[in-house]
Amino acid sequence: MKQKGRTAIVTGAGHGIGKALATRLAQDGANIVVADVKNHDSAAAEIAKATGAKTLGIKVDVSSIEDTERMAAETINAFGSIDVLVNNAAMFSVLRLRRFEEIPPDEWKRLMEINIMGVGLCCRAVSPQMRKQKRGRIINLASGAPLKGVPLFLHYIASKGAVISMTRGLAREMGRDGITVNALAPGFTLSENVLASEEHVSLSSSAAVTGRAIPRDEKPEDLVGAVSFLASDDAEFMTGQTMVVDGGSAMV
Repeated sequence: MKQKGRTAIVTGAGHGIGKALATRLAQDGANIVVADVKNHDSAAAEIAKATGAKTLGIKVDVSSIEDTERMAAETINAFGSIDVLVNNAAMFSVLRLRRFEEIPPDEWKRLMEINIMGVGLCCRAVSPQMRKQKRGRIINLASGAPLKGVPLFLHYIASKGAVISMTRGLAREMGRDGITVNALAPGFTLSENVLASEEHVSLSSSAAVTGRAIPRDEKPEDLVGAVSFLASDDAEFMTGQTMVVDGGSAMV
């Protein structure tokens, strides 16, 4: 129960990777805030039933200043602290794989709003409370894709490269207040939304497995141990780092 008495916000936790991460932090003893544009209430109820944790579901668009500030305020009102923020919400499974010349400008803009600005706004929203506490753990979901130069979704890999850079800068800014900021870089992961996209599975899954030292599909559950560690006191002196969990594909 290494998170007993602490509170974790997980964005995009209504399903898939985010829900798996939130469930593990609940098993570690944390109060859980499920922040998502949909399934937030149902996921919170399911996590509470499965783990016995106190949970709260909040409808949040991470690209909205108002939503992210309300997320922080409601979390403090419900639980009194914000100890862990997992920035998992991102635009990925809905994307078509295509050459960069074919990506619509509006898709570029919306993806950047969610994948980059969303991370910044969520960090901005929780930072006053974490600074007040003189303690906090921020974990940003990046990707192994920008480390390898994966083609056909240039805007996505650009956004995740930005997340890695933001993680390093934030670590420098927030370290004096006892706040660590690290990134987790998964490989191609068969979450429920990805499995619903025949294009993603057919074009990406076999190539991902072939390139791994551990040649099997990656599941959301493969990521939960790393997040549990990064959120814990065991990672107190680790910040600004990108932890790659992809079965040995991108080795850095």
